[in-house]
Amino acid sequence: MTDRRTSIGNSRNPETHAAILDAAHELLAEHGYAGVSMEAVARRAGAGKPTLYRWWPSKTALLIELYEREKTRALAEIPDLGSAQKELVALIKGVHRFWRKTPAGQAFRSIIAEAQADDAALRSLRDEFLPRGRATATVILDRAQARGEIAPDADRELLLDVLFGFSWYRLLTHRLRDDTGAVERLVAALLAAAKAGGSLAGD
Repeated sequence: MTDRRTSIGNSRNPETHAAILDAAHELLAEHGYAGVSMEAVARRAGAGKPTLYRWWPSKTALLIELYEREKTRALAEIPDLGSAQKELVALIKGVHRFWRKTPAGQAFRSIIAEAQADDAALRSLRDEFLPRGRATATVILDRAQARGEIAPDADRELLLDVLFGFSWYRLLTHRLRDDTGAVERLVAALLAAAKAGGSLAGD
């Protein structure tokens, strides 16, 4: 029988915190999104259910954090490959592979859907999770501007909206096949538009 783990109030005990995320990950792998509940996670982790609800207001909030942890573990930083084309293609292909092949990635579609009915989770997804998710792409665009591959005044936010919008559309419509050619063409078109004089460059 699992020993009962202790909480330290609103502060997160690191051992208990990790055990809860590990338990949620195990349940996802064994039963899929529908098989995860706060009760089952608490039981598997040997933690009290009030502790879970004190740290995460809902299952969706818990799984958003689990998704971020697993994505960080699975996807290494994209090194300087000498061109933004190569780096952005590597990034998008890595994200698509994570969505296809990992329990947390496969649950992401359901996490997005559940967040539509959970205002707190939606705010977390939109205002915290998404900006952090763009961090690697932002570094790549910094390098692209330093190399002169895109204009200094390129509309980077719009570029990222289109780039990740392509990926989310494919995720939500179950079209996450390994389509390197489409990713390469999309990235090339966006980078061309972001060059001086392009439609994504400033006036």
